[in-house]
Amino acid sequence: MMRFFRKPVTRAIKLSAAMLFIASPLSFSAQQQENDSAALPDLVPFEAIYIAFKWGDDVGTAKMKLEPLADKQFSLTYSSKVSKFFLSDERFEHSIFFISDHELIPSQYNYTRTGTGPDDSIKITFKKNPKPVVVVQNEENLEWNDELDNQLYRIDLGRQLAAGNDNLAYDFINYRGQKRNYGINILGEETLSLPYGKLQTIKVKLVRDTKTRETFAWYAPSLDYQLVRLQQFKDGDEQGDLRLSAFRRL
Repeated sequence: MMRFFRKPVTRAIKLSAAMLFIASPLSFSAQQQENDSAALPDLVPFEAIYIAFKWGDDVGTAKMKLEPLADKQFSLTYSSKVSKFFLSDERFEHSIFFISDHELIPSQYNYTRTGTGPDDSIKITFKKNPKPVVVVQNEENLEWNDELDNQLYRIDLGRQLAAGNDNLAYDFINYRGQKRNYGINILGEETLSLPYGKLQTIKVKLVRDTKTRETFAWYAPSLDYQLVRLQQFKDGDEQGDLRLSAFRRL
């Protein structure tokens, strides 16, 4: 859901996944399609601001924003700017998607990264006709089997929790144009003290094929089940921790 810097940059660069959630972990999997979509709540436009921490230090900020564009069409953006010592990283993700029968349908996804190490960018387009295909910039097209893009599970997961659905998994195209899958384990309720204030939350774990990385996310029912914290570890070492500092409905 998600690396900030790439090898061979030093250990201090591992500000990664939490700042890029949010890799970053999509379409509905077969498991999700079995859920009762009629119970899913409507999308509520919002803007959320987070403080990024690394080893307990404040290293930057991130922002996520959901806006309506037209009837059943939305824009979701995620931006982050972090620095540690002489290292820096800025990222921006932009998704344009539709909602149909309560399902999120990706249309366009753009990603850029600048800072220490190589810059990177990608543009991904999802096309239904004449046949479902994912067009990845400078790469071969992929067959589209209803995968989401690299961002949309961030907001869909909260909707699923609000509806009481717990049999969850996501298939998605990541920010490198690759197909990936996350399972979701719901760990239970937890009270958090965040820069925003104290919140009752639901804690989940994103399950991936590799056992070297662990990602945890917290969603707050009082804030429309939006993401309020994201924390990632690699080999037991914290790579990043996003904590909500401000939230408003648009």
